[in-house]
Amino acid sequence: MSWLLVAPLMLPFATAIAAYLAKGRAAGRWISIAGSALLLVAATLLLVEVNAQGVVAGQMGGWGAPFGITLVADRLSAVMVLITAIIALAVSVYALADIDTRLEQLGYHAIFNVLIAGVIGAFVTGDLFNLYVWFEVMLIASFGLLVLGGSPEQIDGGVKYVALNLIATVLFLAGVGLLYGATGTLNMADLSRAVEGVDPGLLSVIAMMFLLAFGMKAAVFPLFFWLPAAYHTPAFSVSAVFAGLLTKVGVYALIRCFTLIFDHDIGYTHQILLWVAGLTMITGVLGAAAQSDIRKILSFHIVSQIGYMVMGLALMTPLALVGTVFYLVHHIVVKANLFLIAGAVQRLAGSTELSRIGGLYKSAPLLALLFIIPAFSLAGFPPLSGFWAKFLLVKAAIGVEGWVIAGVALVVGLLTIYSMTKIWAAAFWSPHPEGRDTSLSQLSASDRRGLLLPIAGLAVITMVIGMAPDPFARFAEAAAADLLDPAAYVSAVLGEEQ
Repeated sequence: MSWLLVAPLMLPFATAIAAYLAKGRAAGRWISIAGSALLLVAATLLLVEVNAQGVVAGQMGGWGAPFGITLVADRLSAVMVLITAIIALAVSVYALADIDTRLEQLGYHAIFNVLIAGVIGAFVTGDLFNLYVWFEVMLIASFGLLVLGGSPEQIDGGVKYVALNLIATVLFLAGVGLLYGATGTLNMADLSRAVEGVDPGLLSVIAMMFLLAFGMKAAVFPLFFWLPAAYHTPAFSVSAVFAGLLTKVGVYALIRCFTLIFDHDIGYTHQILLWVAGLTMITGVLGAAAQSDIRKILSFHIVSQIGYMVMGLALMTPLALVGTVFYLVHHIVVKANLFLIAGAVQRLAGSTELSRIGGLYKSAPLLALLFIIPAFSLAGFPPLSGFWAKFLLVKAAIGVEGWVIAGVALVVGLLTIYSMTKIWAAAFWSPHPEGRDTSLSQLSASDRRGLLLPIAGLAVITMVIGMAPDPFARFAEAAAADLLDPAAYVSAVLGEEQ
């Protein structure tokens, strides 16, 4: 069934080629939407197969593991591919109203789909060197999207973004080289066994190199400064897909490596991760509280919320990993949606600077409602998805007497409410300082549909996860069990009978 692994990877590349050939024409937009819709179908089939049959693995070119290129999907990989497809489709529809002809002529749709391919490749790759390759695909595509349009603010943000990510890439590649020198393999399933013969001190050093590299890509403390410097500069469609997906690839890489490979000294490596998680939450939420632009507030909140995901990995208990998986899915949907809403606010009110906008509750009550749902979910209000995600993680922390990190998580949740309330008060409740018409009627019917349909769709997903959490929690529990006991993953990749 390896075609189930190849299809979600090849569809975005095929879409990118077709969209590039049609760039500058209306057909390019619809090609991107159609390709994202097909990707969603392929991702759904992959998840169904993995959930029913277990880990799916394929050896490309007929070269068996650990020597060839392995694609593999367990429950965590499969759900990340599915959520990537959902965000890709939502952003593709949103781009109908957000991306102008000039950006389309510069190749926006093609670059966007290459980025999606890079993200999916990182989720389904089975070896570290190809993870490095997919990181590079993502870096090139994301830099292209970041500077598309060429404004001075975009160039400045793009330079900071690519410079720090290149440092992370060098660290990652150096760590890969050291790990290969110590074990003779880079296949992750094979590494889970091969590291048993490596000196624990050397393995801990290599683990810290991977922590720095992946931590920079995940935007953890103190390596997150590139994110708020860059994410507020591009088109809102770009900001949304960045906010939803890019840092989560770094988190995914941390989860995969620190459960499968670097689990030799949890008392050391995961204690460092716990400190990183707490400091990431605190610095991110304080940075958000100090901002006065919606996209900058949301950018710092990406940082603070990454801390919750790392917290679950650091605690390394079954319940904590359930919370991390649940939080990953919840946050991708909510954060991408908030950036899409910020784009709608800018279209109606003329800015995202809080002092220059207002009046949207009265003139656009539907948008106000659609903002409340992800904003309250981000803050952890019941019964939305963010409440259950935070509940699982805090309960896991209390279960191992991690009172300090549990307290940090709760306080950060309260401060998140402050930031969301600040946006609500300025953008929706207060009158517009210039008396501008902020009603949806100022937009064309096609633009209204393009902006509101994906926002409403993602809001519905957030509500469904929150109001019917049991099936999602059970799936997260199964995914966490796979991470804690990777025997099925290793057997599927190496072609062994369990």
